[in-house]
Amino acid sequence: MGNYSIVAEDLTYWYGDLVAVDHISFHVADGEILGFLGPNGAGKSTAWKMLTGQLKPKGGRATVLGRDIAEDSQKVQGEIGVCFEYTNLYEQMSASENLRLFARLFGVRRFDDEALLRRVGLEGWGKHRVEEFSKGMKQRLMVARSLVNQPKILFLDEPTSGLDPVSAEAIRTVILEERERGATIFLTTHDMMEADKISDRVAFIDQGKIVALDTPHNLKQTYGKRALKAEVAADGGLENIEIPLDMDETPDAVRELFSQKKVITIHSEEATLEDIFIRITGRGLQA
Repeated sequence: MGNYSIVAEDLTYWYGDLVAVDHISFHVADGEILGFLGPNGAGKSTAWKMLTGQLKPKGGRATVLGRDIAEDSQKVQGEIGVCFEYTNLYEQMSASENLRLFARLFGVRRFDDEALLRRVGLEGWGKHRVEEFSKGMKQRLMVARSLVNQPKILFLDEPTSGLDPVSAEAIRTVILEERERGATIFLTTHDMMEADKISDRVAFIDQGKIVALDTPHNLKQTYGKRALKAEVAADGGLENIEIPLDMDETPDAVRELFSQKKVITIHSEEATLEDIFIRITGRGLQA
């Protein structure tokens, strides 16, 4: 991944006295999934809107597919797919009509709406009005709509927020399929488990600044704490024992555990991205 689909340089935006995005710089390689993590109000959506041409940066610049998004937003928007957090579908139209409308807007002539609906788990629903759909079905249709032009970059804003497990898994599957196709994915979310499952790298944004950017594995190795957790029999009940895995004394502690205790269950545990975000910023992703 030597080429970059997205490059942000000192990207800045403010609303009055509030600096929502504060001189952030990063890049996203071709075919990479970047998870953009932060609590509500951290600046995720404002950065997302600048990168998709909905807001013009007030400082710095961003290039998307090699073009300055502030100067050439129309050409860029023709080559990207955008899925908003909140559904903005035409509810009186059918699912297929929604997709066909956007295909026409993008100038896509050869388009199979049924195949696209099948990809997001909506097979057989093409003729149904969107007003009949559940929240999860609408969100899946939003994802399908963002794919009508086979975008080079897919911008997803909280695509699985509040969804049932089946709908969320359907969307994750599509995201991974799009990366296999060669698309770049920019995923904004406050769901650390979501980002950990599918992101190649994650960026933590807090109070408008990027405070960490690396692979989930590297962040866990740098900031996390690994431990062995065991349940042992004790006085007719169970006792929990935790042994850190990164100490010189760890091997002796594990031998002592098995020689002196009756171990009922045992498993290793590593820090989550939520744990790491709290350690870096002092607050949680749900804040």
